[in-house]
Amino acid sequence: MDLISRLFIFFSLFLFTRITAQVAPFIDFSGYLNTFYKGNIRTLEFQRITNYSAGDNVLAYVDNRENFKVFNGENVEQITVQQVKYKNSDNIVAWQIGSFLYGYENGVKKTLCANTGDFVVKDSLIVFQDIRFKTINVWYKNEVFQLMQQTGEMTMPEAIGENIIGFKDNGDIYKVFWRGKIVEIGGNAYQMEMNAGTDVISFNNTVNKNFTVFEHGDFYDVENAFMKKYKSGRGFVIYEDQIGNLWKFEKGNKVNVSDFNSGMWEVLDEVFVWNENNLLFTMVNNVKTQILNFTPNEFQLKNGIFVYRNILGGVSIFQNGKNTVLTNQTDSKFSIYGNNVLIELFNKSYLFYSNGEIYHN
Repeated sequence: MDLISRLFIFFSLFLFTRITAQVAPFIDFSGYLNTFYKGNIRTLEFQRITNYSAGDNVLAYVDNRENFKVFNGENVEQITVQQVKYKNSDNIVAWQIGSFLYGYENGVKKTLCANTGDFVVKDSLIVFQDIRFKTINVWYKNEVFQLMQQTGEMTMPEAIGENIIGFKDNGDIYKVFWRGKIVEIGGNAYQMEMNAGTDVISFNNTVNKNFTVFEHGDFYDVENAFMKKYKSGRGFVIYEDQIGNLWKFEKGNKVNVSDFNSGMWEVLDEVFVWNENNLLFTMVNNVKTQILNFTPNEFQLKNGIFVYRNILGGVSIFQNGKNTVLTNQTDSKFSIYGNNVLIELFNKSYLFYSNGEIYHN
């Protein structure tokens, strides 16, 4: 086994021990709400539901009687019989009843605000507007923090990541909220375009006139000029300079990724993919590897997984350092939950790919 294969297997095994999806919901041909659960199919509702939304570890839905419920991976909990407006991430559910906003995480329910405007839900936090006091607040680890108080028309923060927020207060001071702390960047009337991931925020710094990354509590002046494009992943940043070169910044160091001027590249969580002359590549532990000899017209990436529409029109996955065909049925729909893939086939049947095994309903 070569070095690249060993690196990919180690990387994937690390992810598998850390990310374990508890839900993978689907509506079968009978209209029942089901989920794949520990290699088996579990039916949650035997009557048609109104709607649902799911992340890796939580499923929120409204049943046929308009009851709002949450499935936490083990049990279904009825939250309220009132009509709600709800949003969810992989771990958190937020819902609004009238002007009241509530949050749910790890079985804990909490009233967050009595006069709610807009709100955003991420993996580790909820950001929301209190329109009575005109404040922007965040719920993080079961605590509510006030980010700022606004005057005039209320706006949401410039960048909201999974556990990090970049925002500008009333004094035109840019700041970062990270793990319960607020860190000041500096004051500037010019707008900063910020991109937030997990533990990192990247931005063209109009204060210092350079490209800056906030990573795990520290600021790094990465480049002495503004960058053309940049995206933040889970603990790293990918950016494209003015002549089209791709770079990766992680743990205080930058690495050249490509000098090809690829044009297409994407980042989410641990995954980073880009094309060079219609060949698709990824990078793990600073090792560049070709995934495909074509660029798929449809794909998803999340949690170290790359799922794509293959040449035959079916669905394939790149995981554990190899490509695997999951189905060659054309126009099949696919989604990622944790380290697993759920595929809807044309006849409303489903298959679930988990840890190298395929399960059918």
